[in-house]
Amino acid sequence: MIPAVLCASVLLAASGCGQAEVTGHKQFFAMDTVMTLDAYGDGGQAGVDAATSVITNLDNELDTQNKDSEVYAMNSAGGVPVKVTDDITAMLAAAQTVYERTGGALDLTVYPLSVLWGFIDLDNGGEGRVPTQAEIDAALKNVGLNKLTVSHSTVTMPVGTEISFGSVAKGYTSDSAIAAMKAQGVTSAVVSLGGNVQTLGTKPDGSNWNVAVEDPSDTTKYAGVLSVGETAVITSGSYERYFVKDGKTYHHILDPHTGYPADSGLLSVTIVCKSGLTADCLSTAMFVLGKDKAFDYWRTYGGFEMVLITTDKQIICTSGLKGSFTLSSSDYTVTYEQ
Repeated sequence: MIPAVLCASVLLAASGCGQAEVTGHKQFFAMDTVMTLDAYGDGGQAGVDAATSVITNLDNELDTQNKDSEVYAMNSAGGVPVKVTDDITAMLAAAQTVYERTGGALDLTVYPLSVLWGFIDLDNGGEGRVPTQAEIDAALKNVGLNKLTVSHSTVTMPVGTEISFGSVAKGYTSDSAIAAMKAQGVTSAVVSLGGNVQTLGTKPDGSNWNVAVEDPSDTTKYAGVLSVGETAVITSGSYERYFVKDGKTYHHILDPHTGYPADSGLLSVTIVCKSGLTADCLSTAMFVLGKDKAFDYWRTYGGFEMVLITTDKQIICTSGLKGSFTLSSSDYTVTYEQ
C-alpha cells in the first residue's frame, strides 16, 4: 500500500508587490497540515498573531481525537444533546444547506466510513484498507446529516452516528483567520491552509493574486493559474489523500450513498467563492456529484465559480472565469460552460 497526502491550490510568489514587504508572517502545523499566513502593511504581525490564535483554537475545538474537543463530545454523547459553540452551528448550517440541495452529496457523518477505510490514519503513517461490503453496509445505516437535531446551541445525534468537520473546517478556519486580520487593520493578506488559499484585499500594489491549480496527474506541475482579488480558492481532489491496494487506487472522497470512493469522472474540483466555508462545502459536494450535476447546481444556485479537471484530461470552467484562468499544461484542453 502506498499512502499519500498532497496539497491542492498553491499561491504563487507574490510578485508585483512593489516596495511593499511582508510585515507579518507565520508558518506552523495545524489540522494535520502546514499553514502559512502572510500580511502586508500596518498591523501585519498583530493580524497574523490574531489569526494564529483563532486557528489554534479551532484546531482544538474540531479535533475528533481530542477528548476535550466539541466534536469528541458530540460523538461520545450517546444520543444526549450537547451544547456547542457558534463555530459548530455555523458549519452545520452551511453543510446542511449543501446537503439538502445536492441530495446528500456532502455529508459530515461519513466519518466512521473514513475510519473504516483507514483514511483518518494516513497522515500518521497508517495504511488504508478495503472494507468488506458488510462493514460498509453496517456503517451506512448511521450516515445522514438529516439524522442530527440542531436546536439553538445544542446538537443531538443518534447513537452510532458520528461526525467530522474535516471537509469544511479549513474553509471556515480561513474565513475566521481573514476576519481576525481585518480586525487588526490588515487590508492585504493571504492565508494558505494546506493548499486552501484565501486572500484579503489585493496585493499591496493593487494587482491580483495568482493562485495555481495543481495538476492532479503530476503535482510537481500546475494545470492552470487563477488571477483573483479578495476571495477563497479551495480544491478537493482524488490525489490529495489515497492509498493503493492490489494495484487499485482508493481516494478519500467518499460517496455518502455507496460508502465507496466517489467515482464521478473527476480528478479535482476547485471552487472560487467569497466564503471559504461555502467553497469548502461545495468542492467536496461537486466532486461527488460529477460534471453534469455540478454544472446544474451552479446554474441553479450560482454565487461561485469552479474549475473541474476530469479523468479524460479536460479542464472545464464556469464562464465567470473567462479571462481569470490561464492554462499552464499542454496535457489538458480548457472549455467554459455557460
